[in-house]
Amino acid sequence: MRFLLTACLVLLGVGAWAADISSYAFVNDDGSLRIRGRTIHLYGIHVPSSESVCRPQGRPLTCATRAALALDFKIGPSFVRCDIQNKNSDGSLTGVCRAEGVDLAAYLLERGLAAALPEAPPDYQILERIARHRGVGIWGFAPGRAAPFPYHD
Repeated sequence: MRFLLTACLVLLGVGAWAADISSYAFVNDDGSLRIRGRTIHLYGIHVPSSESVCRPQGRPLTCATRAALALDFKIGPSFVRCDIQNKNSDGSLTGVCRAEGVDLAAYLLERGLAAALPEAPPDYQILERIARHRGVGIWGFAPGRAAPFPYHD
């Protein structure tokens, strides 16, 4: 009986850990996060690959995509908490991540640095439409040039 109770408690602890990860985060060039040795993609968005941009004020010089630099700036030295939504086939995770209470996917969408996926929550879709209407970030493309995402109208 004691073994069964211990096994249940261990399994519950593993489940709780798998659903929530929080610690300091490192931002990968593709806009994903590295927390406690795990790669976590932000739920509901696609961060397009783009040319590297350098932030010369940083020491050492920081070069990455605009989305990765924006995330790095927003997160700074704060803790990131991710509510894990699923595990991907490559072993990475997908989650809703927040730094100082700010939803990081929404943060990128507002600045036009990501696109909402078709299955994203409605508020993400709205944030993307606003950024597109304002012509910010990736939505600031020149007239006559194709939009960077074929699955959007």
